[in-house]
Amino acid sequence: MPPVIATADTSVSEAARTSFQAGEAAPLPGHLVGREDAPVRLVEYVSYTCSHCAAFEAEAGSVLKQDFAGQGRISVEIRHLVRDPIDLTVAMLANCGPSTRFIMNHSRLLQAQDLWVGKIRATTPDQRARYDTGSAATQRQAIARDAGLYDLMQQWGYDAAALDQCLADEAMARTLAERTINHMADGVTGTPSFAINGELLPSTHGWQALQPQLEARLDD
Repeated sequence: MPPVIATADTSVSEAARTSFQAGEAAPLPGHLVGREDAPVRLVEYVSYTCSHCAAFEAEAGSVLKQDFAGQGRISVEIRHLVRDPIDLTVAMLANCGPSTRFIMNHSRLLQAQDLWVGKIRATTPDQRARYDTGSAATQRQAIARDAGLYDLMQQWGYDAAALDQCLADEAMARTLAERTINHMADGVTGTPSFAINGELLPSTHGWQALQPQLEARLDD
């Protein structure tokens, strides 16, 4: 049976939650779009295997970056909520290379979600067996190759050696896992979720619900 990839605002699994408890993580700077001193800061919690996250990026990603953050009205901070090994693999690729590349990687990986999720769903039992054997790095590299993510990232200017190195970065993996634990402790249980100026927005998982709340803060 193909690996299950959730397609709704699904919370992080208990197995994933437990597996993230080990290891110390060094702080990782957030990914901020817009002015540091903008009067309103929107935090977006995202999982790459979440179809609603991809839908949000398609509907509102450019609007937020250009019309809101680009005009100095808000800043947008993107935070990862890592749900499973596939999600971790993609998050590590999004963070591969200089931080200046993250926003473009983030958008492209969400835009291509149907493509690489489809490839993962089409994997054979023999392919999937590699996701549970060997080192954590080789497991993530196997996932990325089977998903066609090496091919995509190479089209965007990366080489295979750089991608291997990023997926072998255990400090990054621990940091992403540790931050996921912290976000869940703060009450974030599904994706996409949003906070405005430190206040987590209840029952807000898309642009239709978020936009009026954002506009109301800007009118204050």
